[in-house]
Amino acid sequence: LNEVFFHYMKTGLPFVTLKYAQTLDGRIATVSGQSRWISSEESLNFAHKLRAQHDAILVGINTVMADNPELTVRRARGRNPLRVVVDSHPKIPSTAKVLQNLDRAKTLIATTRKKNDKKFQRLTASGATVVACRADRNGKVSLKDLFHKLAARGISSVLIEGGSQIITTTVKENLAQRLVVTVAPKILGKGLPAVGDLNIRRLTQAKPIFVKKVRQNGTDLIIDARFDS
Repeated sequence: LNEVFFHYMKTGLPFVTLKYAQTLDGRIATVSGQSRWISSEESLNFAHKLRAQHDAILVGINTVMADNPELTVRRARGRNPLRVVVDSHPKIPSTAKVLQNLDRAKTLIATTRKKNDKKFQRLTASGATVVACRADRNGKVSLKDLFHKLAARGISSVLIEGGSQIITTTVKENLAQRLVVTVAPKILGKGLPAVGDLNIRRLTQAKPIFVKKVRQNGTDLIIDARFDS
């Protein structure tokens, strides 16, 4: 709690935790995209406890389209965080679980579209909060701009649960402070990597992290680390 508070007060940005489950060889899904469930039941329970400890939980639209997650706290006690979906060029279906039960868990859609855009207005009509963000060089939502907007709404901590593109961008742009990785004792070989290309060509360019804790949870290992700021 202290590191979240001090970071928020010092930087004016939320404390960002990257969390994902991977196999021993670093895959978060099979070649076909199947990811449920890589981790154990105990690790799923832990993931819900982690959700309850954050103000917001963030995923990209590809995760919503592939897994249709509810993004609520069900396996642990605690409040539901604000659900944040990064949907640069809105394609989220009205049937998505994150657009249901908005009285129990609020949802914010981050997009590059403006308020007068029809897709922007359609999402607003769904009951979700829609926020227009600056586009990055690839025409997608600037995560840094989004984090500034979340902080302005009083969001002091954000848990990022994927997918790979969001994780990669967050690491590449040095936007996360904490890394929580669940490692399952499985090997997939070819599959979807947790982190994509960071344009690192020399070992000296590697992103350093400091491991604070490693513990066994069911059959899995949970690594709790901090990024070198």
